[in-house]
Amino acid sequence: MTQANTKTRPAGERRKLASAGKLSDAELIAILLGRSTPGSSAVGLAETLLRQFGGIRGILNAPGTALQKVHGMGPGKTTILSAARECCRRYLEEKLAPGKHIANPSDSTHFLLARLRDRPHEVFCCLFLDNRHRVLAFDELFRGTIDNTTVYPREIVKQALYRNAAAVILAHNHPSGVAEPSEADRLITRRIGDALDLVDIRLLDHFVIGDGTSVSLASRGLL
Repeated sequence: MTQANTKTRPAGERRKLASAGKLSDAELIAILLGRSTPGSSAVGLAETLLRQFGGIRGILNAPGTALQKVHGMGPGKTTILSAARECCRRYLEEKLAPGKHIANPSDSTHFLLARLRDRPHEVFCCLFLDNRHRVLAFDELFRGTIDNTTVYPREIVKQALYRNAAAVILAHNHPSGVAEPSEADRLITRRIGDALDLVDIRLLDHFVIGDGTSVSLASRGLL
């Protein structure tokens, strides 16, 4: 069945599907949107969305109500874009699924960027690892305001013991987009590290996530 369907596609479409990495942003979005609407081609609609929302990231993060204000966008196309974002999120989550081994900071950085960079408020998270640095769980433990989160080291220790973790990686975002650690970030990192040390659990790192960038406190010698 798959072979039959592929053979019926126009040659130009087959070539595009085989070389998606060479397509423009507008062409990629157009493929997701599917059919054109009266007075506008799929590529034209995609270009309008890219201009209005500032790129693919802006389109996928836009609420459905905002997308449907664009001429040619209806509930069906909005749902497709929402599904595309969810596919991206799940693809990245698989990189840190339970049992995955974390060998270096880059193994977790892309996942954390995808999860935290677009949050409008601060979120404080923990990656719990076993004694071989395999992922046990990823938990969002605390949620705050646009520039502050109240973090309780006791709760992190409680969750680490519940997960039977041997090591922990911390992460939180700065909605301002600036990933530079604050003095408060350094202080809470030391407090959490001291609390975990009392129960023989290692604090491996603390990532601060900005707009497309991250800073590792371990790499700064701040643990």
